[in-house]
Amino acid sequence: MLDVCLLGTGGMMPLPRRFLTAAMMRYNGSNLLIDCGEGTQVAVREKGWSFKPIDLICFTHYHADHISGLPGLLLTMGNADRTEPLLLAGPKGLERVAGALRMIAPELPFAIEYKEFAKPEEEFSYKGYEIRAFRVNHNVTCYGYSVEIPRAGRFQTEQAIANGIPQKFWSRLQKGETICGEDGVTYLPQMVLGPPRRGIHVTYCTDTRPTEAIVHAAQGADLFICEGMYAEPEKLEKAKQYKHMTFYEAAELARKAGVKEMWLTHFSPSLTRAEDYMPAVRKIFPESYPGKDGKSAELLFEEA
Repeated sequence: MLDVCLLGTGGMMPLPRRFLTAAMMRYNGSNLLIDCGEGTQVAVREKGWSFKPIDLICFTHYHADHISGLPGLLLTMGNADRTEPLLLAGPKGLERVAGALRMIAPELPFAIEYKEFAKPEEEFSYKGYEIRAFRVNHNVTCYGYSVEIPRAGRFQTEQAIANGIPQKFWSRLQKGETICGEDGVTYLPQMVLGPPRRGIHVTYCTDTRPTEAIVHAAQGADLFICEGMYAEPEKLEKAKQYKHMTFYEAAELARKAGVKEMWLTHFSPSLTRAEDYMPAVRKIFPESYPGKDGKSAELLFEEA
């Protein structure tokens, strides 16, 4: 199971009932945060989730509404007695930007590690998350993220017996461990497991024009969280000028990618009633929903 929560859905400036952009995922005791706008700490508190298990923060880009909450969050995590390293990931320049922000959070009881992206697409694994960062089209270097939780195949008793694997190793192999037996024979997980089963897939992107890279990354996703800066059809030219998206462009991406469900986020401060525009959006992609602060879902593995 993967928990997903939109902590903040606002773009540009926080509002009394709308924090700036941030989303959190929880899996197997580890939390992943995407962006950290102003108000993220309050949003986490309101949701009742914890700061301490945050192991990774991924940044889409370094405009203030996506990263200005970082110094305070780091201090709060330090005050929660965190000692494990924290990984920050994002476009090239992250260490310089985060280092500047840390001028007001200089002393922490944990180390900070950095992973910077320079290629159009990069993949890495961390704490059970399989993450693909993909470049999108904003007026500064910006990335979207696909987060996948893979799922191993079912344990095959007959296969384990046929391969002559001692029963005492079965549970460890089922958990993905490679074992070297007393006789020097190496036993691999694939010797007892069937083909991999479908995992869980979430794609998140903000601050961009529509691109084929987004369609590719979101293909078949269980949940697609996408920028919808503007809902009013007449603001399409403004979206093009500032390299953002409309609700309808996001819905078209969701349709092309064949996702199961789409949440809109990163709303313009002038947008007050997103739901009023959803009937037109759902004509393009029926499973479209307006995001709101605190909106969450539990994504489950499919049963075979």
